[in-house]
Order: sequence, then structure tokens, then C-alpha cells
Amino acid sequence: MSDFLIRGLLAGIGVALAAGPLGAFVVWRRMAYFGDAVAHAAILGVAIALGFQISILAGTLVVALGVGIAVSQLSRRGHAMDTVLGVLSHSSLAIGLVAVSFVQGVRVDLSAFLFGDILAVSATDVLVIWIGAVLVLGLLAWRWQALLTSTVNEELAVASGIRPAREHLALTLALALVVAVALKVVGALLIASMLLIPAAAARSLSRSPESMAALAALIGALSAVAGLAASFVFDTPAGPSIVSAAALAFVLSLAARPLRRGA
Repeated sequence: MSDFLIRGLLAGIGVALAAGPLGAFVVWRRMAYFGDAVAHAAILGVAIALGFQISILAGTLVVALGVGIAVSQLSRRGHAMDTVLGVLSHSSLAIGLVAVSFVQGVRVDLSAFLFGDILAVSATDVLVIWIGAVLVLGLLAWRWQALLTSTVNEELAVASGIRPAREHLALTLALALVVAVALKVVGALLIASMLLIPAAAARSLSRSPESMAALAALIGALSAVAGLAASFVFDTPAGPSIVSAAALAFVLSLAARPLRRGA
């Protein structure tokens, strides 16, 4: 196998391992649009990073985290969550795309940021992705019980001495980190798909929260492998191919659900 394919495989699997368990919480908490808003904000982070000549990872991480916190604060002040998410998601994406066009002296391939360019990841990118994945998995493992309790019932969480707002902030931080490291793999428009689809597929096949998180990571990793293989064989875009493979896994999980119930 060529080096670029090996790096692509490692990058895709690294993103899947972080996105799968986190995606389980996104599904449980019905945060799909929240994930979209944070992912779309990554383009604004790219524009800021290019304009100030800082790391794209740092720019996307800061902006994604900022948008996540802004959504949480505005929703607590009585603003409709879907409206806030829609405004911040689309405005940050549009402003980011406009801002990139004003960056002088830098040629930017916007399609790579929108849809990913997994076959162009470097060894350094792979290292950063795996460090980010380890951090996300470590954070989720550390706060697992508190996150799970506050997801099931916030009143029970408060009675148990857990602060739901703090757990939501932990999820927002993990989501921003996944968006930052996954931007080059699947792109801003498809990051939310890697959070949602493997977790949704795992939900039909799991009997416990822990098994759902683990199975979501496995489905995401297999989707990365299958998507890259399909991209290589059929000469299709790698990022969309990975998401398409995950979508196929979801369809198969729906077909297997009646068989699981019968068993």
C-alpha cells in the first residue's frame, strides 16, 4: 500500500474512534443541529487561522468551542434553540467562506475544508488526530458516569451532586476538539455525519450505553476503511465515500433490528 493510503487509514480510524463514543451522546441528547453548528463554524476558524497566520487546528478549535458556548448561553437566556443553531451555523459558515476570500497571499482549496482531503494528510496530521482522539476518549472516560446521568435526567444529576452545565461544557469541548482534528479528514460539511450516523447505526444493535459507544467507534472505523477502499477502486471523493459507507452500515443496522428483536 502507498504511504498516503496508510496515513489516510490511520487518520480515518483515529477520527472514528473519537467521533463514535461522542456521537452516542450527540444522539442521546438530540444535539444533531448543535454538532452541525460547531462543525460549520470550523470554516470561520480556518479563515481566522489563515488571516493571523496561526495553526488551522488552533483556529478551528477556538472558534468551534466559542460557537458551542455561545449556543449554550443564548439558549439559557430564552432564545429558541433551533433558531440560535440555525443563525450561528449558517452565518459562521457564510462569514468564514467570505473571509477566506479576503486573505491575501494564500491560495486556499475550499473544497478540501468543506469535504475533506484525507489522502493529503501528513504524518504530523495523523499524530495530531490521534492525540486529539486520545484526549477526547480520556475526557469521556473520566466524565462518563456524570455525563450519562445528566443525559438521562438532569434533576437526578443535580440530586447526585452533578452539575449538568459543567457536563455540557465537557461535551462542547470534546465536540470542538473532534471538529478541529476531523476537518481535514471529512470536511466541515460532513463532520456531523461521522458523529451521527455510526452512533445511530450502533443504537439499533446495542443493549447498553457502553456497548453503543464501543460499537459506534467500530462502525466508524470500518466505514473509514470501506470508504477509502471504495474511493481507491472507483475514484470517488474519499470523505463522501466514508460517509456513504457509514450510511450503508446504518441501513444494514435497520435491516438487522427485527432479527435482533426476534432473537
